[in-house]
Parts: sequence; structure tokens; C-alpha cells
Amino acid sequence: MSLQGAGQVWRRLDVTLRDLPLGTLFLVASFLPGLSGHGTQVGDLPTRPFDALAVVALALECLSLVVRRRWPAGCLALVACGFAIDQLCGYHSAAGTALPVALISAGFHLEQRRRTTVVLLSVAYVPLAIALARLGSGGETATGFVTFYLALALAWGAGAWLRSARAAEAARRERVAAETRTAERGRIARELHDVVTHHVTAMVVQAEAARYLTAAPERLEQSLTAVSDTGRRALTDLRHLLDLLNPGHGTDRGTDHGVGPAEATQARTPAVGRVLTLVEQTRRAGQPVDFTERGTPPASTGSADLVAYRVVQEALTNALKYAHGSRTSVQVQRCEREITVEVSTDGTGSPTATATGSGRGLAGLRERVDVLGGDFSAGRGPDGGFTVRARIPADGTS
Repeated sequence: MSLQGAGQVWRRLDVTLRDLPLGTLFLVASFLPGLSGHGTQVGDLPTRPFDALAVVALALECLSLVVRRRWPAGCLALVACGFAIDQLCGYHSAAGTALPVALISAGFHLEQRRRTTVVLLSVAYVPLAIALARLGSGGETATGFVTFYLALALAWGAGAWLRSARAAEAARRERVAAETRTAERGRIARELHDVVTHHVTAMVVQAEAARYLTAAPERLEQSLTAVSDTGRRALTDLRHLLDLLNPGHGTDRGTDHGVGPAEATQARTPAVGRVLTLVEQTRRAGQPVDFTERGTPPASTGSADLVAYRVVQEALTNALKYAHGSRTSVQVQRCEREITVEVSTDGTGSPTATATGSGRGLAGLRERVDVLGGDFSAGRGPDGGFTVRARIPADGTS
């Protein structure tokens, strides 16, 4: 078994089993000849050899560590009792080191009544110190007892600090997770806006145009075919979005609703070639569009191609919605370092009934371009037209 596999098996064990080796180690060390009688000593009582009571004290101090994480308060109480017997009887075993370990564990793992535990331990230390002072020969001063108490308090404080550090790290991770979820929800909302708004707008415009073509069956059939094609693209893009949310979604249903594998593959790469497809779809919806593309795209553009595609998509959607019939120009310039997109509408067509929008689409585009370190602008010109410009670094990633 590899070390990694052994580590996984070890982590799956119950915490009491994982703490058993620690308690066993302290117990064995206490019986070693070189360590016997040379452990923690509070007061100046003479060291005495182990007897039956010493075994009880050692068991309380060492074996109680097995439950230091499951029942930290009980572990601390048992270890403290064993330590008191150890010191009052003068065994001075190495097991006395288990007390600061139990204090650190309790400071870290204890969930409730932490202040009460600290007060009770402090109060219990007073009679222990008095008893040790009376039983001893007077060699231990009050300063020695206070120093030992401060050492115990430091052990508790170390556990409490580790606990607060863990809580702060958990809060930070939760905050990062919440921010990530919020950003992901915003990204999904922008994708849905881009996909649904564009395709539905095109379908509505195409369906409205079909109402006036009943006397021309050939043109009516072309218009209805365009509506059907737009619907298929909408389903393909929505399926692509679902694939992003749930990888593998729909992999065995590539031909559902008339969407073929080629269209599904095309939807996953909305880059250079699809801008022309987008322009042609808008033309079929009755919008005159001039398309110009210059330059050769670099081998790797990161997210720049997708953002450029979304800029064109949103600008053409707005042209269909708010300036239907107006001549629109789409210019895409590609070079090694950046992609420049400009979509302008001259404003000479017939606006639709809805003249104003929420601005969510343009705000989402600005955010996307800003993330990649580019520049974005959108506004009306003196002739009443509307122009959208975006400069997107080609090596930007998101």
C-alpha cells in the first residue's frame, strides 16, 4: 500500500483510534527506567517509586488522551485528576506532560462552557498548590506555583488561538465560496441574456415579417425556415450552457429537437466562424448588415474570441429590437495582441415598439471586456445612430 493510500485509511479511522497511539506512547515512556521519576514536578515532594496507585494515576493521565477530541472536557478532567495524584504522591512521572496536551486539545476542540472550564480549573489549582506547599519541605515558593499556572494557561491559550485561526480560515473559505457562487450566477445570467435575447428577438422579428408574406408562399416558406433555424440555434446554445453547468449533460442526446452533432460542436466554439453565421442570421431577420473582417487571429486568444462574439451578438440584437431595418455595420479587426470590434447602426430604420431597454446586456459586455483588460464604449452618435466599440486583448483569459 502506498503512503497516500495509508494516509487515506488513517484519516477514515475514528478519532479515538487515531489518538490511541499518543496515549500509549506517554504510558510506555512513563515506565522507561531513564524517565521514571524525572517527569513534571510541582513543589518539592521527594520522589517515590511506582505502586498500584501510580498505575491508576498513569492510566488517568495517558489513556484519557484517547478521547481528547471526542470529549475534550472529560479528557481534561481525568488527566487533571491523574496529574494531581501524580504530584501529591510524588511519582513525578513523564505522564505529567499529558496535562498541557489535554489543555491544548480542550482549548481547540471544546465547544461549550469554555469560560466555566477555565474558572473551574483555576479554582481547582489553588487547593492543589496549597496541599503541595504543605506536604513539601518549603523549598517551592509562591512564584514557582504561579509560573507553573501561567505555563498551563499558555497551553490553553495556544489551543484557543488554533481554534480561532481555524474558524477564521473557515469563514474566509465560506466568503470566497459565496463570492464565487455570486460571480457564477452573474456569469450564467449574462449567458442566458445573450443567448435567449438574441435568438428570441430574431424569431419574433422573423415571425412578424411572415405575417405579411401570405401572398408570397416562397418567401413565406423562407421566413418560416429562418424561424425554425433560429429556434434550433437557440436550443443548441442553451444545451451548451447546460453543459457548462453540468458537464456531460445531453451528450447522448445530440440530435434532440432537430439539433445535430455538427451544430452542437459549433455551439461549443462561438469564435471566428460563428460571427459570420450570426450576421447571416440577422440578415434573414430583415436587418441589412455589412460585415467586414480583417487580420488573422493568433493561435491562442483565450476568452477574447468569445467576448468578441458576444459583443457582436448583443449589438445586433439591439439593432433588431430598437432600429429594425436600419443599415448596420459590423467590423472585426484581429491582430496578434488584440481584437477590435465595432458595430454601428445609422438609425434610419423603423424603431420597434420598445424603444428602450434595461441596459443589462451592455453592462454585462462592459464587465466582460473589463475583466480581460480591454476597453468598451457604447452610445448614440449625432445622426441618431448607435455605435458599440470594444478592444479586447487577445491573450486575455477569464
